[in-house]
Amino acid sequence: MRVRSLHPKKINIVTLGCSKNLVDSEVLMSQLKANDFDVSHQSEKNNSEIVVINTCGFIENAKQESIDTILQYVEEKEAGRIEKLYVTGCLSHRYKDELEKEIPQVDAYFGTLELPRILQTLGADYKHDLLGERITTTPQHYSYLKISEGCNRPCSFCAIPLMRGKHVSKTIEQLVLEAKNLVKNGTKELILIAQDSTYYGLDIYGNRKLADLLKALSDVEGVGWIRLHYAFPSQFPMDVLKVMGERENICNYLDIPLQHITDHMLKTMRRGISESRSRKLIEDIRTQVPGIALRTTMLVGHPGETTQEFEKLCRFVEEAKFDRLGVFTYSHEENTHAHKLADDVPHVEKERRAAELMEIQQQVASELNEAYVGQTLKVLFDRKESGYFVGRTEYDSPEVDNEVLVETVSNFVRLGDFANIEITSSGDFDLYGKLAAEQ
Repeated sequence: MRVRSLHPKKINIVTLGCSKNLVDSEVLMSQLKANDFDVSHQSEKNNSEIVVINTCGFIENAKQESIDTILQYVEEKEAGRIEKLYVTGCLSHRYKDELEKEIPQVDAYFGTLELPRILQTLGADYKHDLLGERITTTPQHYSYLKISEGCNRPCSFCAIPLMRGKHVSKTIEQLVLEAKNLVKNGTKELILIAQDSTYYGLDIYGNRKLADLLKALSDVEGVGWIRLHYAFPSQFPMDVLKVMGERENICNYLDIPLQHITDHMLKTMRRGISESRSRKLIEDIRTQVPGIALRTTMLVGHPGETTQEFEKLCRFVEEAKFDRLGVFTYSHEENTHAHKLADDVPHVEKERRAAELMEIQQQVASELNEAYVGQTLKVLFDRKESGYFVGRTEYDSPEVDNEVLVETVSNFVRLGDFANIEITSSGDFDLYGKLAAEQ
């Protein structure tokens, strides 16, 4: 066993879950580095005295992954390979008391809003002068920008308000400052995230200010793309679309999770919208921003979802032809409204429904991709992998959407740069191309 320093300074941050968790880890890393700690993220080297796990507690699979990761590092601690183990994030916030009893080997558990207490425990000071600054863990050319915290929506299936609290917006000035700092460090694409981005500004300005925020961020010199995620469909602020159409550096892309389409399921899910209003919203968005790529999410197996309602959802996905679509199965989460209902769709049937819906989307995506063959698209390149430069169009967000693959043997592009690519062929979820003749 190696000899340890009396004042350990090497800390490894392990992040699980969504991009919002990733931003929290980046802020923590920035604070620790400013306190002269040697900080790494997801380090595979076995040389850290302290490990901090930022957990996810959204649904059952995510909770199990978080618990498994905690137990993995408990073994590392018991074997003497790390000295201290701390756990933060959503799972820790939601189940702190239970975790302290079941896994007492962890030195301390923290909630989602306890950054100052984590720093104090680690012997660090909270640096107020770091407002708007953080160490990014994504490729240098794109960064997530969290515009608010928490959520005021009453969705039946969602435990996020239990873990993240009520909606709290950051000010436009604060976000512009953060964007400028990110651009200064090489960011070209800002990906706006929140639990509910369309609620932005209502709590601090008295009305929805997402359109104003987009304008202010669009004016930041050096921002190539701005991408909007997690736009709640109910009471969607339509002035956002006008700004999107006017500003070239705002991507014609919108992540708008609909979750379902039948009136009964939307009411049961407490989504605050009807089938007719959902359909009209999609029509209005596409009318006001021609060529926009719509990403959505569907939830199957929610209590009360009948076979007939699922079949109607399938027909809707066929008709609506969403550019990007994800599906997740209902997880029966305690203390949510839906937990009071009978979890009446068997697990096997939930999985079957999810697979069927994705098969439909695969066909839709394949047809949509074929239409791009012969076109020239602006592509931002993320990485080189298996003989290809791999990038994305304005219609694609990293990790969850389609990619554009360009052979390295006959093309050269700089990672982190934009290039015009002629699309030569397509697959179900990806495009293939070559450098356009004129660059």
